[in-house]
Amino acid sequence: MLAVLPRRADSPSPKALRQALRGWVFNVRRRGEAETPPADWTRELAWLERHAPGVDVFDDTGAARRILDSLTVKLDGGAAGATTVARRRAVFFGYLQYGVELGYFTSNPLQRFTWQPPAKDEAVDRRVVVNHDQARALLTAVALTYPPLVAFFGCMYYAAMRPAEVIALRETDLVPPREGELAELVLNGSNPAVAAGWTDSGRRGKRQLKHRSVKTTRVVPCVPELWELLRAHLETFGVAPDGRLFRGTRGGPVPDSVYSRVWEQARGLALSPAEVASPLAGRPYDLRHAAVSSWLNAGVDPTQVAEWAGNSVNVLLRVYARCVVGRDRVARRRIAEALRPDVES
Repeated sequence: MLAVLPRRADSPSPKALRQALRGWVFNVRRRGEAETPPADWTRELAWLERHAPGVDVFDDTGAARRILDSLTVKLDGGAAGATTVARRRAVFFGYLQYGVELGYFTSNPLQRFTWQPPAKDEAVDRRVVVNHDQARALLTAVALTYPPLVAFFGCMYYAAMRPAEVIALRETDLVPPREGELAELVLNGSNPAVAAGWTDSGRRGKRQLKHRSVKTTRVVPCVPELWELLRAHLETFGVAPDGRLFRGTRGGPVPDSVYSRVWEQARGLALSPAEVASPLAGRPYDLRHAAVSSWLNAGVDPTQVAEWAGNSVNVLLRVYARCVVGRDRVARRRIAEALRPDVES
């Protein structure tokens, strides 16, 4: 909405307006805890009350287009990524759809015209995927810098877990190996990072698995390498009072800033300067990409890989299409063999 606000000499800065909107106007919890907004935002809130447009602004197609165009720009003025733009548009569409439910619109204003967002490429960049030797070197580097998180990153690499799923992992979710079989991890929740001001309790908490119902679980095989990491972690660091394997220094969930910082240090130790400067394992999440890629390259059926990874088969093949290596040569050979004329003996 900042895109349709007037720009005058006396206008507050976009940053100040954004802070007032996020910190008070849109923050139901904070407004419920205090009768008046913080004095720091008095000017911004008064200015917004005088100048904020009504819902009739969407009668002007040009205004709606300006808002959509603003979704494609980052705060620093650079172009936002296609995935970011798609997410922002989805939020904006949902906001207007809620206006339809409340009776402000007869139909969603965004459906009245065509707006083409930037093309979105969901496929994983193969350059971020580490091989087994690189992954082991990175885990060794984590052991040297911050041992409590070795098994944390191991869960991402060996079991393709999302960071929020690892944070929610409890001792009771570990199923020991039976004779001749692998151990298992029974995933039943996620603990994503959420700013305290946007939660009912003031703390981040456990949620259901991504895109799944509350009671849904996901069983993932636990290879011996990961099982040993988890056993060593339990013996050395124990668990939190609620059974969580990984916790911050104060006992709560591991902050994203902490494991991201540890990962950066590990990259500096385990990788060459050229590799550090490259996209290789640039984020902890890239370990999950490496896990899924290794399963697919090992020939595991995509349906099974999708189940273990918590994706649909459609998303799996679309996202990891570039990470399956060697299949092109095999496919070409099979086509040539299929078209080869029969030779009579």
